[in-house]
Amino acid sequence: MFQIKNHKVFCIGAGKTGTTSVEKALRDLGYRLGDQAKGELLLPAYTQRNFKAIVKFCKTADAFQDVPFCFQHTYMALEQAFPKAKFILTVRDSDEQWYQSLVRFHTKLFGEGKRTPTWEDLKKAPYRYPGYVAEVRKQVFGIMENEPPYQEEKLKAYYTTHNASVLDYFKNKENLLVLNVSEVDAYSRLCAFLDREPLYETFPWENKTSAL
Repeated sequence: MFQIKNHKVFCIGAGKTGTTSVEKALRDLGYRLGDQAKGELLLPAYTQRNFKAIVKFCKTADAFQDVPFCFQHTYMALEQAFPKAKFILTVRDSDEQWYQSLVRFHTKLFGEGKRTPTWEDLKKAPYRYPGYVAEVRKQVFGIMENEPPYQEEKLKAYYTTHNASVLDYFKNKENLLVLNVSEVDAYSRLCAFLDREPLYETFPWENKTSAL
């Protein structure tokens, strides 16, 4: 039976950057993925910067993605706790492409497919628990209720700042892969980074994703 090498893998790119496709690729390569629902329920721990709870959760599997791993600062605590870990920063072609993808997806999930969701929509959304998605807008993205919940400037600033912070933190290290899954060689680059033989020629696409 295939045995994972002695390192964990963290996908730390924002939602809607191909993280679910990376998740499928990792599963197919034999990695045990962390329970996404349990990870997302660590939001209170993250907002309190209680990284001990997050590190404890990371002992349950080999690889992790989406909340709270896509949030700012988490990767710093994880690298200190798991020095042999490898990190994957998934990105889109631009902040505009990322923003539009996020809004379209949430419109489908929370706006009846017709409108950009309102605060009322997000407070009633049953994802994880009522109000969870609204709480993320406030606690993570810094968007308050006197602003539109999809305030473009703040969301784009979060995306670009997070990516820049990751690049700066890992600039003299070799344990980060920046990956745009839409690029032709993305899957082969992922496998080379993980020292695994590719199973496919290109990424095995998945549409299911975190709602965040």
